[in-house]
Amino acid sequence: MAEARSAVAGIKIRDVEDERHSVVVFLREWTKTVLRKYHRIKNSISNGMWPTSVHNLGILGLCVFLFMLSEIHIAESIKALFWSAGDTLHVPKGLPATLRAVIVASFLTIVLSLFLMKVRQIILRSLLSYRGWMYQSANSSEKYTTLLWCACVRVISGYQPSLYSCQRSLPRLPVPPLHDTIDRLLESLQPVCSPEELKQLTQQASKFEKTLGPTLQRLLWLRSWITSNYVSDWWEKYIYLSGRSPVAINSNYYCLDQGYCHPTHLQVSRTAVLIHNCLVFKRLIDREELQPLVLRGTVPICMSQYERLLSTVRVPGIDCDEVCHFSTTESRHVAVQHNGAFYKLEVYDSKNQILFPTTLEHQLEWIMQDAANYTPSEAETSLAALTSLDRPTWAKIRNTYFFDGVNKESLDAIEKSAFFVSMNNLVPLGLTSRGKYLLHGDGKSIWFDKSLSIQVFKNATAGMNCEHSMADAPAMAHMWEHSLTKEVLEKLYDESGRCMPPSKKDKQGAIRRPQRLVWDISPELAKEIADALATAQKNNDDLDLCIKDHDAWGKGIMKKCRVSPDAFMQLALQLAYYKENKKFVQTYEATMTRLYLNGRTETVRSCTRESSEFARAMVENNVSNDEKIRLLKKAAEKHVLLFRDAMSGKGVDRHLFALYVACKGLKYESEFLNNVIMRPWTLSTSQTPHTQLDYSPDADLEVFANKVSPGGGFGPVSDEGYGISYIFPNNSRVFLHVSSKKSCADTDSTRFVKTIEESMDEMKALFGF
Repeated sequence: MAEARSAVAGIKIRDVEDERHSVVVFLREWTKTVLRKYHRIKNSISNGMWPTSVHNLGILGLCVFLFMLSEIHIAESIKALFWSAGDTLHVPKGLPATLRAVIVASFLTIVLSLFLMKVRQIILRSLLSYRGWMYQSANSSEKYTTLLWCACVRVISGYQPSLYSCQRSLPRLPVPPLHDTIDRLLESLQPVCSPEELKQLTQQASKFEKTLGPTLQRLLWLRSWITSNYVSDWWEKYIYLSGRSPVAINSNYYCLDQGYCHPTHLQVSRTAVLIHNCLVFKRLIDREELQPLVLRGTVPICMSQYERLLSTVRVPGIDCDEVCHFSTTESRHVAVQHNGAFYKLEVYDSKNQILFPTTLEHQLEWIMQDAANYTPSEAETSLAALTSLDRPTWAKIRNTYFFDGVNKESLDAIEKSAFFVSMNNLVPLGLTSRGKYLLHGDGKSIWFDKSLSIQVFKNATAGMNCEHSMADAPAMAHMWEHSLTKEVLEKLYDESGRCMPPSKKDKQGAIRRPQRLVWDISPELAKEIADALATAQKNNDDLDLCIKDHDAWGKGIMKKCRVSPDAFMQLALQLAYYKENKKFVQTYEATMTRLYLNGRTETVRSCTRESSEFARAMVENNVSNDEKIRLLKKAAEKHVLLFRDAMSGKGVDRHLFALYVACKGLKYESEFLNNVIMRPWTLSTSQTPHTQLDYSPDADLEVFANKVSPGGGFGPVSDEGYGISYIFPNNSRVFLHVSSKKSCADTDSTRFVKTIEESMDEMKALFGF
């Protein structure tokens, strides 16, 4: 690249290797350590005191001090009580009264503050346990109760909370009554089971509820009191980390950048800006300066997943994987891949500043130049394919060939990086090609173990692949939205497409040159890598993905129909599947339980008796439009109720899962639990979150309409089913992501997308639109 060579010629990299052992560097590193510990202690104190603050503490202390020295005679008994605390503390009476008052006031302030802090936390936790606001309509007679509740929450809550301030005030996820869970389960299975099968399940459920169920339920109830969340740690360990299948396609998910807007045509400049924006977000997390998300401006949600969002890796194990998170002291670089070579790129300078985009741009150009002059072996080029293997195989290879020497050093550099970046030479055409590549790559361009792998294509379009075990999609989408929104709202590129230079007052400290990673690849390891690549490419070829920009109309019309957009889409999916298969199947829609401490997700069982009645009515000719509308609205109301129940801790599947884990842990056997847990999720669906930033622009404005992200998707959960993701970026379009397996004769992603769109149009036509 001629432009890269000319740019590299002007790079001035000050190498700090020679001063590593100097006194200056020692003092600099010591200062950084002290500052980090100061901020950590400060944040811990602030979070522990919230919703009280240090300012409240100071004001209270001043009031107590002035009260003790005042001449107010009305409250002499209280004042005497305060002064008697000095005797309890054995404060010398010979000290001046002012000094004694300072000592006593300080002690009383701490005691009173701790008491008031705990009371406020308990009251706030109780208030945040209220879920009535989720179920009330705008015309509800109980709206005044909700308004009063909202006012109380805002009064009790503190101001300007840091990232984790609200954690101590969040309620714990409740364990639903066993009978309620079983009733909801059996109701959800009515449309998908035969009468004989449903009768058998009912009998098994009745037996379980009378015998083993209560014992397991008591165990979960006890666990809910002694742990922060009775299900989340089990969910991470047994659903994610104990899964032995490859994480590629099966667990990881992808997300695209702006659909049709290209901020720059230069790959190296786009990569530099994305790295910089992600690191800025990481610093906000590290310093706990990121504002916690709040629903309706009142209700905080759990932010615990953000801690492991970056600088995290999933390490393979023979029986169970492990999630390793690294502090900023260990993770001060990103791993970069280009032309088959891997590099360690330091992203902080000697002043502990994040490298400016222009500096990162120069560093990346150096990498591109070095990679152009370096010819890696085919095995080195394909190293990342190892992370796409089934977990036991990858663990054995890792333990055999990467346990010491240069291989361990190089692997550590990748695993301890903030995230993984690949600058490849492909130019995928269309959303589907981009999404398919982002989900599984070419078998050698994505390090699937990393929490975040960014892919930047030759034409400067980009996207990300994310490991799922440590955090769910909304948290990672928040970071991605931050990065993409900055590109839209701020001038980050000049007229030629290169990174905008920093202001003259900003000075970059000393930086290190990127380091190419060295590997010792034996013939045996080379064969393992080749086999892994062949397996990955076979799996990739079997994936059938279709991404469709449905831009004819969107949620604006759905809302005019007075139907929840999410419910509308879920009913369209049920109708589409019924039209193609003439049956109903168990359907999974993910929703969050982050209203509770350490909450993650819950399942909305969106195939209901009401949705099946609606779908049948839509394909029959003897049903009137009015009846179809009635059935549609009834099914939509049911879906909204199930969604709210799931968010409120009244879901079915996490409770069943926890009962199953407890059952296995106690070495019991339950025919009922085995039956319901092992049922396949033929349709696995999810709505991609967006607009998690207060400053996100209005995507309905024409200037921003084509700058929205189409969202992302995932592979099918069942080999005989579909993985479906959708996003409403504005009121006038819907992006659909549908995946399936080509090896399944009954599925076809492109055909199913067309059937979904047909179903959406038929539903819209019912209302005369």
